Amino acid sequence: MPTNKIVSLLPSATEIVCALGLEENLAGRSHECDFPETVKQLPICCEANFPDNLSSAAIDIKVKEILADALSIYTINRERIKQLAPDIVITQAQCEVCAVSLSDVEKALESYLDKEAKIISLQPDSLDGILKDIITVANALNVIEKGNALVEELQERVDIIRHKLKFIEHKPTVACIEWLEPMMLSGNWIPEMVDIAGGTSILTAAGKHSPYVQWQDIQLQDPEIIIVMPCGFSIERTMKEIDLILQLPGFNNLKAVKNNRLYVADGNQYFNRPGPRIVDSVEILAEIINPKQFIFGYEGKGWIKFAL
Repeated sequence: MPTNKIVSLLPSATEIVCALGLEENLAGRSHECDFPETVKQLPICCEANFPDNLSSAAIDIKVKEILADALSIYTINRERIKQLAPDIVITQAQCEVCAVSLSDVEKALESYLDKEAKIISLQPDSLDGILKDIITVANALNVIEKGNALVEELQERVDIIRHKLKFIEHKPTVACIEWLEPMMLSGNWIPEMVDIAGGTSILTAAGKHSPYVQWQDIQLQDPEIIIVMPCGFSIERTMKEIDLILQLPGFNNLKAVKNNRLYVADGNQYFNRPGPRIVDSVEILAEIINPKQFIFGYEGKGWIKFAL
């Protein structure tokens, strides 16, 4: 069994390490790593530079202020990481807002640790990219066979959905809302996942960053399904701000609303974590978009139907 000591500064990476059977190798985690539950006992090696109880609009303003000043959204606890003496530190280069970035880690740890640590940076923008990152981590941790087996299992679950929907005729339009104020729609891997689950994502492109959108543009598209899945928000957290959407002009006239197809999903635990549970997210989308074909059992914990 490999004996590398690992510090993961990325929730999805922590989940990858655990799914590969190497949880005991984890020496430290980010402040957001919370799955599986047992990782919460690990030392926290970074923190956000703003309170976690801000509104969507306030978070957006604060993040933009920090970035405008060329500062980091996260503070890395260099002393703690030095004490933990990791062999490997895992971070990301996909989004400087979502988690500690590669440049932050390199600046914080350059010539600081007592021994050289290998830095692994993940940067997926598609479902295939997420699966490749699992292989990248498995390679670095010398468990390539486990990595291949995990990816094969995840791919099989996706293929089951693809196969069942192979001859589907109607693919309803879907608006996946990634941020409430200002409004953003989900990009990167989400449009591809919507397609796999039998829907058509509006105003976004697979593999491209999540775009800011005007409400009028969503109205013009008049989606048949709306799924609210803010980045980093649980269902409960999203429900506290759901009025931001309900009170928008013309909201009640949308097809999705008239047909009672407004949903709230857990963006924090599922859709915004590019790790093994991203396939759970595909299954959640399949349940929502094609409820007659799929019942995986996520309703109530991974997503809810909003009672209009």
